[in-house]
Amino acid sequence: MFQNAVVRCDARRVTPWTVTAQDGDERGVHMTARVLPDEPRFASASEQLFVQTLQEQLPDDAVLFCNLRFSDRAEDREADLIVAWPGVGVAVVEVKGGSVSLQRGVWRQVGDGVDREIHPVDQAVACKYLLGNYLAEHPRWTAGRPRMAHLVALPATTLPAAFRAPGLARWMAIDRTDVAHAAARIRSALQQVREEPDPPTAGDVEDLVDCLAGTAIPQQHLVAWLAEQEAACDLLTRDQAKVLDLLAGRDRVEITGGAGSGKTWLAVEKARRLAAEGQRVALMCYSRGLAEFLRRRVDKLPKRQRPDYVGTFHHLGIGWGVPEGSDDDSRYWEEFLPAQMVSLARELPESERFDAIVVDEGQDFAESWWDAVLAALRDPATGALHVFSDEGQRIFARQGRPTVELESFSLVENLRNTKQIAGTFSSLAPGMRVRGLSGMPVRFVPCASEQAVDVADDVAAALLEDEDWPPESVALLTTHQRHPVQRERQAEGQDAYWATFWDDEDLFYGHVLGFKGLERPVVVLAVNGFRDEARAREMLYVGLSRARDLLVVCGDLELIRRVGGEAVARRLTTERQQ
Repeated sequence: MFQNAVVRCDARRVTPWTVTAQDGDERGVHMTARVLPDEPRFASASEQLFVQTLQEQLPDDAVLFCNLRFSDRAEDREADLIVAWPGVGVAVVEVKGGSVSLQRGVWRQVGDGVDREIHPVDQAVACKYLLGNYLAEHPRWTAGRPRMAHLVALPATTLPAAFRAPGLARWMAIDRTDVAHAAARIRSALQQVREEPDPPTAGDVEDLVDCLAGTAIPQQHLVAWLAEQEAACDLLTRDQAKVLDLLAGRDRVEITGGAGSGKTWLAVEKARRLAAEGQRVALMCYSRGLAEFLRRRVDKLPKRQRPDYVGTFHHLGIGWGVPEGSDDDSRYWEEFLPAQMVSLARELPESERFDAIVVDEGQDFAESWWDAVLAALRDPATGALHVFSDEGQRIFARQGRPTVELESFSLVENLRNTKQIAGTFSSLAPGMRVRGLSGMPVRFVPCASEQAVDVADDVAAALLEDEDWPPESVALLTTHQRHPVQRERQAEGQDAYWATFWDDEDLFYGHVLGFKGLERPVVVLAVNGFRDEARAREMLYVGLSRARDLLVVCGDLELIRRVGGEAVARRLTTERQQ
Protein backbone atom coordinates (compact mmCIF):
# COMPACT_ATOMS: atom_id res chain seq x y z
CA MET A 1 0.00 0.00 0.00
CA PHE A 2 2.80 2.40 0.84
CA GLN A 3 5.09 1.57 -2.05
CA ASN A 4 4.89 5.09 -3.46
CA ALA A 5 4.80 6.99 -0.18
CA VAL A 6 6.62 10.31 -0.17
CA VAL A 7 7.42 12.82 2.55
CA ARG A 8 7.73 16.58 2.31
CA CYS A 9 9.09 19.04 4.80
CA ASP A 10 7.17 22.32 4.87
CA ALA A 11 9.67 25.11 5.30
CA ARG A 12 7.57 28.23 4.99
CA ARG A 13 9.30 31.05 6.80
CA VAL A 14 8.28 32.67 10.08
CA THR A 15 9.90 35.26 12.27
CA PRO A 16 13.06 33.80 13.88
CA TRP A 17 12.75 32.97 17.56
CA THR A 18 14.34 35.31 20.07
CA VAL A 19 14.48 35.39 23.84
CA THR A 20 15.08 38.33 26.18
CA ALA A 21 17.82 37.92 28.74
CA GLN A 22 17.54 39.16 32.32
CA ASP A 23 19.56 42.23 31.50
CA GLY A 24 17.08 43.15 28.77
CA ASP A 25 19.38 42.38 25.83
CA GLU A 26 17.76 40.51 22.99
CA ARG A 27 19.77 37.59 21.70
CA GLY A 28 19.30 34.42 19.65
CA VAL A 29 17.65 31.61 21.56
CA HIS A 30 20.00 29.02 23.04
CA MET A 31 19.53 25.93 20.88
CA THR A 32 19.62 22.49 22.45
CA ALA A 33 17.68 19.95 20.42
CA ARG A 34 17.64 20.59 16.70
CA VAL A 35 14.47 21.76 14.95
CA LEU A 36 13.96 20.97 11.27
CA PRO A 37 13.28 22.90 9.14
CA ASP A 38 15.22 25.81 10.63
CA GLU A 39 12.23 28.14 10.49
CA PRO A 40 9.03 26.09 10.66
CA ARG A 41 5.53 27.46 10.32
CA PHE A 42 2.92 27.41 13.08
CA ALA A 43 -0.83 27.84 13.11
CA SER A 44 -0.78 29.73 16.42
CA ALA A 45 1.51 31.39 18.93
CA SER A 46 0.76 28.68 21.50
CA GLU A 47 2.00 26.01 19.08
CA GLN A 48 5.21 27.93 18.42
CA LEU A 49 5.78 28.44 22.15
CA PHE A 50 5.15 24.75 22.81
CA VAL A 51 7.78 23.64 20.28
CA GLN A 52 10.27 26.24 21.52
CA THR A 53 9.74 25.15 25.14
CA LEU A 54 10.07 21.47 24.25
CA GLN A 55 13.23 22.19 22.28
CA GLU A 56 14.82 23.76 25.36
CA GLN A 57 13.89 20.76 27.51
CA LEU A 58 15.28 18.08 25.21
CA PRO A 59 18.94 17.01 25.08
CA ASP A 60 21.31 18.04 22.32
CA ASP A 61 21.06 14.78 20.39
CA ALA A 62 17.26 14.90 20.06
CA VAL A 63 15.61 16.25 16.90
CA LEU A 64 12.20 17.85 16.36
CA PHE A 65 10.67 17.63 12.88
CA CYS A 66 7.90 20.12 12.17
CA ASN A 67 5.23 20.00 9.47
CA LEU A 68 6.15 16.74 7.77
CA ARG A 69 3.61 15.78 5.15
CA PHE A 70 3.24 12.10 4.29
CA SER A 71 1.50 11.06 1.10
CA ASP A 72 0.69 7.73 -0.45
CA ARG A 73 -1.98 6.41 -2.81
CA ALA A 74 -4.62 6.40 -0.09
CA GLU A 75 -4.14 9.56 1.95
CA ASP A 76 -2.24 12.75 2.54
CA ARG A 77 -1.45 13.74 6.14
CA GLU A 78 0.70 16.32 7.88
CA ALA A 79 2.46 15.50 11.13
CA ASP A 80 2.65 18.65 13.23
CA LEU A 81 5.60 17.43 15.28
CA ILE A 82 7.82 14.35 15.39
CA VAL A 83 10.26 14.01 18.28
CA ALA A 84 13.21 11.67 17.71
CA TRP A 85 14.97 11.01 21.03
CA PRO A 86 17.98 8.67 21.19
CA GLY A 87 17.50 5.93 23.78
CA VAL A 88 13.85 6.94 24.34
CA GLY A 89 11.86 6.66 21.12
CA VAL A 90 10.01 8.50 18.39
CA ALA A 91 6.87 10.45 19.33
CA VAL A 92 4.34 11.69 16.78
CA VAL A 93 2.59 14.69 18.33
CA GLU A 94 -0.51 16.35 16.95
CA VAL A 95 -0.50 19.94 18.24
CA LYS A 96 -3.74 21.93 18.45
CA GLY A 97 -3.67 25.54 19.64
CA GLY A 98 -6.63 27.63 20.67
CA SER A 99 -9.45 26.31 22.85
CA VAL A 100 -9.99 22.57 22.34
CA SER A 101 -12.82 20.51 23.80
CA LEU A 102 -14.35 17.07 23.50
CA GLN A 103 -18.16 17.22 23.20
CA ARG A 104 -20.18 14.01 22.90
CA GLY A 105 -17.25 12.20 21.29
CA VAL A 106 -16.46 15.03 18.88
CA TRP A 107 -13.30 17.14 19.19
CA ARG A 108 -13.80 20.84 18.54
CA GLN A 109 -11.33 23.72 18.26
CA VAL A 110 -12.13 27.42 18.62
CA GLY A 111 -9.59 29.93 17.39
CA ASP A 112 -9.63 33.23 15.47
CA GLY A 113 -13.38 33.32 15.90
CA VAL A 114 -13.89 30.00 14.11
CA ASP A 115 -15.39 26.87 15.67
CA ARG A 116 -14.38 23.74 13.76
CA GLU A 117 -14.50 19.99 14.17
CA ILE A 118 -11.07 18.38 14.40
CA HIS A 119 -9.67 14.84 14.60
CA PRO A 120 -6.38 15.09 16.53
CA VAL A 121 -6.21 11.46 17.66
CA ASP A 122 -6.96 10.07 14.20
CA GLN A 123 -4.36 12.42 12.71
CA ALA A 124 -1.68 11.40 15.21
CA VAL A 125 -2.35 7.67 14.75
CA ALA A 126 -2.40 7.93 10.97
CA CYS A 127 0.86 9.87 10.86
CA LYS A 128 2.50 7.36 13.21
CA TYR A 129 1.73 4.49 10.87
CA LEU A 130 2.59 6.49 7.76
CA LEU A 131 5.97 7.30 9.31
CA GLY A 132 6.59 3.65 10.16
CA ASN A 133 5.74 2.49 6.64
CA TYR A 134 7.76 5.29 5.07
CA LEU A 135 10.87 4.23 7.01
CA ALA A 136 10.29 0.55 6.25
CA GLU A 137 10.50 1.30 2.54
CA HIS A 138 13.24 3.94 2.63
CA PRO A 139 16.54 2.62 1.17
CA ARG A 140 18.60 4.60 3.71
CA TRP A 141 16.76 3.26 6.77
CA THR A 142 18.14 -0.07 7.99
CA ALA A 143 17.33 -0.01 11.71
CA GLY A 144 13.88 -1.56 11.55
CA ARG A 145 10.79 -0.10 13.17
CA PRO A 146 11.75 2.17 16.09
CA ARG A 147 9.79 2.48 19.32
CA MET A 148 6.96 4.91 18.56
CA ALA A 149 4.01 6.52 20.33
CA HIS A 150 1.41 9.08 19.35
CA LEU A 151 0.35 12.00 21.55
CA VAL A 152 -1.91 15.03 21.36
CA ALA A 153 -0.67 18.40 22.64
CA LEU A 154 -3.13 21.15 23.58
CA PRO A 155 -0.81 23.96 24.75
CA ALA A 156 -3.57 26.56 25.26
CA THR A 157 -6.18 24.22 26.77
CA THR A 158 -6.44 22.89 30.35
CA LEU A 159 -8.02 19.45 30.45
CA PRO A 160 -10.37 18.58 33.32
CA ALA A 161 -8.96 16.39 36.08
CA ALA A 162 -11.23 13.49 35.15
CA PHE A 163 -10.42 13.68 31.41
CA ARG A 164 -11.11 10.48 29.50
CA ALA A 165 -11.31 10.02 25.72
CA PRO A 166 -11.49 6.97 23.42
CA GLY A 167 -8.05 6.31 21.93
CA LEU A 168 -6.35 8.91 24.11
CA ALA A 169 -5.34 8.05 27.66
CA ARG A 170 -4.44 10.98 29.89
CA TRP A 171 -0.77 10.05 29.74
CA MET A 172 -0.97 10.46 25.94
CA ALA A 173 -2.21 14.07 26.21
CA ILE A 174 -0.20 17.20 26.99
CA ASP A 175 -2.27 20.20 28.06
CA ARG A 176 -1.40 23.72 29.19
CA THR A 177 -0.41 22.55 32.66
CA ASP A 178 1.98 19.96 31.19
CA VAL A 179 3.93 22.25 28.85
CA ALA A 180 6.51 23.14 31.50
CA HIS A 181 7.55 19.47 31.63
CA ALA A 182 6.50 18.33 28.14
CA ALA A 183 9.71 16.41 27.49
CA ALA A 184 9.17 14.34 30.63
CA ARG A 185 5.59 13.58 29.53
CA ILE A 186 6.87 12.41 26.13
CA ARG A 187 9.53 10.22 27.77
CA SER A 188 6.92 8.69 30.06
CA ALA A 189 4.57 7.97 27.17
CA LEU A 190 7.30 6.23 25.19
CA GLN A 191 8.22 4.14 28.21
CA GLN A 192 4.59 3.05 28.68
CA VAL A 193 3.91 1.78 25.15
CA ARG A 194 3.79 -1.99 25.10
CA GLU A 195 5.01 -4.42 22.46
CA GLU A 196 7.12 -1.72 20.82
CA PRO A 197 10.70 -2.29 19.57
CA ASP A 198 13.80 -0.83 21.15
CA PRO A 199 14.24 2.95 20.99
CA PRO A 200 16.54 4.41 18.31
CA THR A 201 20.23 4.96 18.97
CA ALA A 202 21.94 8.28 18.34
CA GLY A 203 23.10 6.89 14.99
CA ASP A 204 19.55 5.87 14.15
CA VAL A 205 18.34 9.40 14.83
CA GLU A 206 20.97 10.79 12.45
CA ASP A 207 19.76 8.33 9.82
CA LEU A 208 16.23 9.51 10.51
CA VAL A 209 17.34 13.09 9.87
CA ASP A 210 18.79 11.97 6.56
CA CYS A 211 15.56 10.18 5.61
CA LEU A 212 13.15 12.92 6.67
CA ALA A 213 15.01 16.19 6.25
CA GLY A 214 18.28 15.27 4.55
CA THR A 215 19.34 15.71 0.95
CA ALA A 216 16.24 14.01 -0.39
CA ILE A 217 13.89 16.66 0.96
CA PRO A 218 15.32 20.00 -0.25
CA GLN A 219 16.51 18.30 -3.43
CA GLN A 220 12.96 17.19 -4.11
CA HIS A 221 11.84 20.82 -4.16
CA LEU A 222 14.88 21.83 -6.23
CA VAL A 223 14.21 19.11 -8.79
CA ALA A 224 10.62 20.30 -9.10
CA TRP A 225 11.83 23.89 -9.52
CA LEU A 226 14.28 22.77 -12.21
CA ALA A 227 11.49 20.95 -14.02
CA GLU A 228 9.38 24.11 -13.94
CA GLN A 229 12.29 26.16 -15.28
CA GLU A 230 12.87 23.67 -18.07
CA ALA A 231 9.18 23.63 -18.96
CA ALA A 232 9.08 27.44 -19.07
CA CYS A 233 12.17 27.52 -21.31
CA ASP A 234 10.70 24.90 -23.61
CA LEU A 235 7.48 26.89 -23.93
CA LEU A 236 9.45 29.98 -24.91
CA THR A 237 11.53 27.95 -27.35
CA ARG A 238 8.44 26.46 -28.96
CA ASP A 239 7.41 29.99 -29.87
CA GLN A 240 10.29 29.88 -32.34
CA ALA A 241 8.34 27.34 -34.37
CA LYS A 242 6.68 30.31 -36.04
CA VAL A 243 9.99 30.84 -37.84
CA LEU A 244 9.62 27.41 -39.46
CA ASP A 245 6.03 28.23 -40.35
CA LEU A 246 7.17 31.37 -42.15
CA LEU A 247 9.89 29.47 -44.01
CA ALA A 248 7.72 26.54 -45.03
CA GLY A 249 8.24 25.77 -48.71
CA ARG A 250 11.81 27.09 -48.77
CA ASP A 251 14.20 24.19 -49.35
CA ARG A 252 17.62 25.78 -48.86
CA VAL A 253 17.78 27.88 -45.74
CA GLU A 254 20.35 28.92 -43.13
CA ILE A 255 18.96 30.03 -39.76
CA THR A 256 21.48 31.89 -37.63
CA GLY A 257 21.19 32.89 -34.01
CA GLY A 258 23.17 33.38 -30.85
CA ALA A 259 23.43 31.03 -27.91
CA GLY A 260 20.11 30.34 -26.21
CA SER A 261 18.01 31.15 -29.27
CA GLY A 262 16.68 27.60 -29.60
CA LYS A 263 18.50 26.59 -32.81
CA THR A 264 18.91 22.96 -31.75
CA TRP A 265 15.22 22.67 -30.86
CA LEU A 266 14.35 24.15 -34.26
CA ALA A 267 16.71 21.76 -36.03
CA VAL A 268 14.97 18.77 -34.43
CA GLU A 269 11.56 20.26 -35.15
CA LYS A 270 12.43 20.90 -38.82
CA ALA A 271 13.70 17.33 -39.20
CA ARG A 272 10.52 16.05 -37.54
CA ARG A 273 8.28 18.02 -39.87
CA LEU A 274 10.12 16.84 -42.97
CA ALA A 275 9.98 13.21 -41.82
CA ALA A 276 6.26 13.54 -41.07
CA GLU A 277 5.77 14.63 -44.69
CA GLY A 278 7.20 11.29 -45.78
CA GLN A 279 10.65 12.52 -46.76
CA ARG A 280 13.82 10.60 -46.05
CA VAL A 281 15.71 12.92 -43.69
CA ALA A 282 19.19 13.12 -42.14
CA LEU A 283 19.79 15.20 -39.00
CA MET A 284 23.51 15.68 -38.44
CA CYS A 285 26.09 17.70 -36.55
CA TYR A 286 29.82 17.56 -35.85
CA SER A 287 30.26 16.75 -32.15
CA ARG A 288 29.58 13.36 -30.58
CA GLY A 289 27.89 14.76 -27.49
CA LEU A 290 25.40 16.83 -29.47
CA ALA A 291 24.76 13.87 -31.77
CA GLU A 292 23.83 11.69 -28.82
CA PHE A 293 21.59 14.45 -27.48
CA LEU A 294 19.83 14.66 -30.86
CA ARG A 295 19.38 10.90 -30.97
CA ARG A 296 17.76 10.87 -27.55
CA ARG A 297 15.44 13.73 -28.49
CA VAL A 298 14.42 12.01 -31.71
CA ASP A 299 13.80 8.69 -29.93
CA LYS A 300 10.94 10.39 -28.07
CA LEU A 301 9.13 11.24 -31.30
CA PRO A 302 6.47 9.02 -32.92
CA LYS A 303 8.17 6.56 -35.24
CA ARG A 304 6.78 8.07 -38.44
CA GLN A 305 8.18 11.49 -37.44
CA ARG A 306 11.75 10.34 -36.81
CA PRO A 307 14.54 11.22 -39.24
CA ASP A 308 16.14 8.22 -40.97
CA TYR A 309 19.64 9.19 -39.82
CA VAL A 310 20.63 11.06 -36.69
CA GLY A 311 24.31 11.39 -35.81
CA THR A 312 27.60 13.00 -36.71
CA PHE A 313 28.59 13.89 -40.25
CA HIS A 314 31.63 11.62 -40.02
CA HIS A 315 29.71 8.62 -38.67
CA LEU A 316 27.47 8.78 -41.72
CA GLY A 317 30.54 8.25 -43.92
CA ILE A 318 31.81 5.41 -41.76
CA GLY A 319 28.41 3.81 -42.13
CA TRP A 320 28.84 4.00 -45.89
CA GLY A 321 32.08 2.06 -45.64
CA VAL A 322 34.85 4.61 -45.10
CA PRO A 323 37.51 2.89 -42.92
CA GLU A 324 37.63 4.23 -39.36
CA GLY A 325 40.55 6.46 -38.47
CA SER A 326 42.31 7.59 -35.31
CA ASP A 327 40.91 10.39 -33.18
CA ASP A 328 44.33 12.05 -33.32
CA ASP A 329 44.58 12.02 -37.14
CA SER A 330 43.16 15.40 -38.12
CA ARG A 331 43.95 14.84 -41.80
CA TYR A 332 41.67 11.77 -41.79
CA TRP A 333 38.70 13.75 -40.41
CA GLU A 334 39.28 16.98 -42.31
CA GLU A 335 40.26 15.63 -45.73
CA PHE A 336 40.33 11.86 -46.26
CA LEU A 337 36.90 10.90 -44.87
CA PRO A 338 34.94 13.73 -46.62
CA ALA A 339 36.64 12.94 -49.94
CA GLN A 340 35.82 9.26 -49.57
CA MET A 341 32.21 10.13 -48.78
CA VAL A 342 31.90 12.06 -52.04
CA SER A 343 33.28 9.06 -53.94
CA LEU A 344 31.11 6.50 -52.16
CA ALA A 345 27.95 8.61 -52.49
CA ARG A 346 27.99 8.09 -56.27
CA GLU A 347 27.53 4.35 -55.69
CA LEU A 348 24.85 4.61 -53.04
CA PRO A 349 21.47 3.18 -53.97
CA GLU A 350 18.62 5.68 -54.11
CA SER A 351 17.11 4.20 -50.93
CA GLU A 352 20.17 5.24 -48.88
CA ARG A 353 20.22 8.86 -49.99
CA PHE A 354 18.12 11.63 -48.51
CA ASP A 355 15.43 14.00 -49.68
CA ALA A 356 16.44 16.53 -47.03
CA ILE A 357 19.37 17.15 -44.70
CA VAL A 358 19.26 19.25 -41.52
CA VAL A 359 22.59 20.40 -40.05
CA ASP A 360 22.87 21.71 -36.49
CA GLU A 361 25.88 23.84 -35.46
CA GLY A 362 26.71 24.29 -39.13
CA GLN A 363 29.59 26.67 -38.37
CA ASP A 364 31.54 23.60 -37.21
CA PHE A 365 31.64 22.17 -40.75
CA ALA A 366 34.72 22.66 -42.92
CA GLU A 367 34.16 23.82 -46.47
CA SER A 368 35.29 20.46 -47.85
CA TRP A 369 32.53 18.67 -45.92
CA TRP A 370 29.70 20.40 -47.72
CA ASP A 371 30.39 18.57 -50.97
CA ALA A 372 29.85 15.30 -49.10
CA VAL A 373 26.69 16.64 -47.49
CA LEU A 374 25.24 17.55 -50.89
CA ALA A 375 26.34 14.22 -52.36
CA ALA A 376 24.18 12.46 -49.76
CA LEU A 377 21.05 14.04 -51.26
CA ARG A 378 19.00 12.17 -53.84
CA ASP A 379 19.10 15.37 -55.87
CA PRO A 380 22.28 17.30 -54.95
CA ALA A 381 21.17 20.24 -57.09
CA THR A 382 17.73 20.81 -55.59
CA GLY A 383 17.45 18.61 -52.46
CA ALA A 384 16.45 20.34 -49.25
CA LEU A 385 19.24 21.64 -47.00
CA HIS A 386 18.51 23.41 -43.72
CA VAL A 387 21.48 24.72 -41.72
CA PHE A 388 21.40 26.14 -38.18
CA SER A 389 24.52 28.03 -37.12
CA ASP A 390 26.09 30.71 -34.92
CA GLU A 391 29.19 32.38 -36.30
CA GLY A 392 30.02 33.59 -32.80
CA GLN A 393 30.61 29.97 -31.77
CA ARG A 394 33.16 29.16 -34.48
CA ILE A 395 35.69 27.73 -32.04
CA PHE A 396 37.46 25.11 -34.15
CA ALA A 397 40.57 25.77 -36.22
CA ARG A 398 38.73 25.38 -39.50
CA GLN A 399 36.83 27.77 -41.71
CA GLY A 400 34.12 27.05 -44.21
CA ARG A 401 30.76 28.02 -45.52
CA PRO A 402 28.16 25.96 -47.39
CA THR A 403 29.17 25.73 -51.03
CA VAL A 404 25.62 26.38 -52.24
CA GLU A 405 23.47 29.46 -51.92
CA LEU A 406 21.19 29.46 -48.87
CA GLU A 407 18.55 31.97 -47.88
CA SER A 408 19.58 33.40 -44.52
CA PHE A 409 17.28 34.26 -41.61
CA SER A 410 18.25 35.39 -38.13
CA LEU A 411 16.97 34.59 -34.64
CA VAL A 412 17.38 37.59 -32.37
CA GLU A 413 16.00 36.44 -28.99
CA ASN A 414 17.76 34.55 -26.22
CA LEU A 415 15.16 32.27 -24.67
CA ARG A 416 16.99 29.53 -22.81
CA ASN A 417 19.40 31.37 -20.50
CA THR A 418 18.16 33.37 -17.53
CA LYS A 419 18.34 37.12 -17.87
CA GLN A 420 21.32 37.16 -15.51
CA ILE A 421 23.30 34.59 -17.51
CA ALA A 422 22.40 36.02 -20.91
CA GLY A 423 23.29 39.49 -19.70
CA THR A 424 26.77 38.29 -18.75
CA PHE A 425 27.68 37.28 -22.31
CA SER A 426 25.36 39.62 -24.21
CA SER A 427 28.30 41.75 -25.39
CA LEU A 428 29.68 38.63 -27.10
CA ALA A 429 26.41 38.09 -29.00
CA PRO A 430 25.49 41.57 -30.25
CA GLY A 431 22.01 42.03 -31.62
CA MET A 432 20.41 39.39 -29.38
CA ARG A 433 17.49 40.42 -27.17
CA VAL A 434 17.21 38.78 -23.76
CA ARG A 435 13.78 37.25 -23.27
CA GLY A 436 14.48 34.38 -20.85
CA LEU A 437 13.34 33.96 -17.29
CA SER A 438 14.72 35.93 -14.37
CA GLY A 439 16.96 33.81 -12.18
CA MET A 440 19.83 33.68 -9.73
CA PRO A 441 22.81 36.03 -9.91
CA VAL A 442 25.86 34.77 -11.77
CA ARG A 443 28.61 33.88 -9.31
CA PHE A 444 32.22 34.80 -9.92
CA VAL A 445 35.06 33.25 -7.90
CA PRO A 446 38.34 35.06 -8.63
CA CYS A 447 41.45 32.89 -8.76
CA ALA A 448 44.59 32.34 -10.83
CA SER A 449 44.11 30.41 -14.06
CA GLU A 450 46.27 27.53 -12.79
CA GLN A 451 44.03 27.25 -9.72
CA ALA A 452 40.72 27.45 -11.61
CA VAL A 453 40.12 23.69 -11.82
CA ASP A 454 40.76 23.11 -8.12
CA VAL A 455 38.55 26.05 -7.19
CA ALA A 456 35.83 24.81 -9.54
CA ASP A 457 36.02 21.38 -7.87
CA ASP A 458 35.36 23.00 -4.50
CA VAL A 459 32.48 25.03 -5.93
CA ALA A 460 30.90 21.97 -7.53
CA ALA A 461 31.23 19.97 -4.31
CA ALA A 462 29.51 22.76 -2.37
CA LEU A 463 26.69 22.91 -4.91
CA LEU A 464 26.05 19.19 -4.50
CA GLU A 465 26.63 18.81 -0.78
CA ASP A 466 25.56 22.15 0.70
CA GLU A 467 22.96 23.40 -1.79
CA ASP A 468 21.59 19.98 -2.78
CA TRP A 469 21.73 20.44 -6.55
CA PRO A 470 21.13 17.06 -8.23
CA PRO A 471 24.36 15.75 -9.78
CA GLU A 472 22.74 15.35 -13.19
CA SER A 473 21.95 19.08 -13.27
CA VAL A 474 25.60 20.20 -12.93
CA ALA A 475 28.44 20.34 -15.46
CA LEU A 476 32.03 21.43 -14.77
CA LEU A 477 33.61 22.78 -17.95
CA THR A 478 37.17 23.88 -18.67
CA THR A 479 38.54 26.21 -21.34
CA HIS A 480 42.08 24.81 -21.71
CA GLN A 481 43.41 21.62 -20.13
CA ARG A 482 40.74 18.99 -19.60
CA HIS A 483 39.69 18.09 -16.07
CA PRO A 484 41.46 14.94 -14.79
CA VAL A 485 38.11 13.17 -14.42
CA GLN A 486 37.28 13.93 -18.05
CA ARG A 487 40.61 12.45 -19.16
CA GLU A 488 39.96 9.30 -17.12
CA ARG A 489 36.48 8.84 -18.56
CA GLN A 490 37.58 9.49 -22.12
CA ALA A 491 40.27 6.85 -21.73
CA GLU A 492 37.41 4.33 -21.64
CA GLY A 493 36.23 5.45 -25.09
CA GLN A 494 34.13 8.30 -26.41
CA ASP A 495 30.86 6.36 -26.23
CA ALA A 496 31.43 5.48 -22.58
CA TYR A 497 32.47 9.05 -21.82
CA TRP A 498 29.38 10.64 -23.37
CA ALA A 499 27.15 8.14 -21.62
CA THR A 500 28.13 9.93 -18.39
CA PHE A 501 26.32 13.04 -19.64
CA TRP A 502 23.07 11.23 -18.87
CA ASP A 503 24.35 9.56 -15.70
CA ASP A 504 22.45 10.63 -12.57
CA GLU A 505 25.23 9.53 -10.22
CA ASP A 506 27.74 12.32 -10.78
CA LEU A 507 28.16 15.70 -12.37
CA PHE A 508 29.46 15.90 -15.94
CA TYR A 509 33.05 16.94 -16.66
CA GLY A 510 33.67 18.44 -20.07
CA HIS A 511 35.47 20.98 -22.21
CA VAL A 512 33.77 23.89 -23.95
CA LEU A 513 34.92 22.50 -27.32
CA GLY A 514 32.79 19.39 -26.91
CA PHE A 515 29.88 20.99 -25.06
CA LYS A 516 28.73 23.33 -27.79
CA GLY A 517 25.03 22.88 -28.54
CA LEU A 518 24.44 21.33 -25.11
CA GLU A 519 23.29 22.88 -21.84
CA ARG A 520 22.98 22.14 -18.13
CA PRO A 521 20.84 23.86 -15.49
CA VAL A 522 24.09 24.60 -13.63
CA VAL A 523 27.52 25.14 -15.16
CA VAL A 524 30.71 25.69 -13.20
CA LEU A 525 33.12 27.22 -15.73
CA ALA A 526 36.82 26.89 -14.91
CA VAL A 527 38.60 29.51 -17.04
CA ASN A 528 41.97 27.77 -16.83
CA GLY A 529 43.52 29.53 -19.80
CA PHE A 530 43.24 29.11 -23.55
CA ARG A 531 45.34 27.08 -25.94
CA ASP A 532 44.81 29.58 -28.74
CA GLU A 533 43.91 33.12 -27.71
CA ALA A 534 42.87 33.84 -31.30
CA ARG A 535 39.80 31.68 -30.55
CA ALA A 536 39.58 32.51 -26.84
CA ARG A 537 36.74 35.01 -27.20
CA GLU A 538 34.55 32.44 -28.94
CA MET A 539 35.43 29.75 -26.39
CA LEU A 540 34.58 32.05 -23.49
CA TYR A 541 31.26 32.86 -25.18
CA VAL A 542 30.44 29.17 -25.48
CA GLY A 543 31.41 28.47 -21.87
CA LEU A 544 29.36 31.34 -20.42
CA SER A 545 26.28 30.38 -22.43
CA ARG A 546 26.04 26.68 -21.51
CA ALA A 547 24.23 27.28 -18.18
CA ARG A 548 20.46 27.63 -18.19
CA ASP A 549 19.71 28.56 -14.54
CA LEU A 550 22.95 29.09 -12.58
CA LEU A 551 26.42 30.01 -13.82
CA VAL A 552 29.53 30.01 -11.63
CA VAL A 553 32.74 31.32 -13.21
CA CYS A 554 36.13 30.58 -11.65
CA GLY A 555 39.16 32.34 -13.09
CA ASP A 556 41.41 35.35 -13.48
CA LEU A 557 39.36 38.49 -14.01
CA GLU A 558 42.14 40.17 -16.01
CA LEU A 559 42.33 37.24 -18.42
CA ILE A 560 38.56 37.28 -18.82
CA ARG A 561 38.66 41.03 -19.41
CA ARG A 562 41.42 40.66 -22.03
CA VAL A 563 39.56 37.87 -23.83
CA GLY A 564 35.91 38.81 -23.41
CA GLY A 565 36.10 42.53 -23.01
CA GLU A 566 35.30 45.02 -20.29
CA ALA A 567 31.54 44.40 -20.48
CA VAL A 568 31.87 40.72 -19.53
CA ALA A 569 34.27 41.49 -16.68
CA ARG A 570 32.03 44.24 -15.38
CA ARG A 571 28.95 42.00 -15.42
CA LEU A 572 30.79 39.26 -13.53
CA THR A 573 31.98 41.59 -10.80
CA THR A 574 28.59 43.31 -10.56
CA GLU A 575 26.77 40.00 -10.18
CA ARG A 576 29.32 38.94 -7.54
CA GLN A 577 28.64 42.06 -5.48
CA GLN A 578 24.91 41.39 -5.62
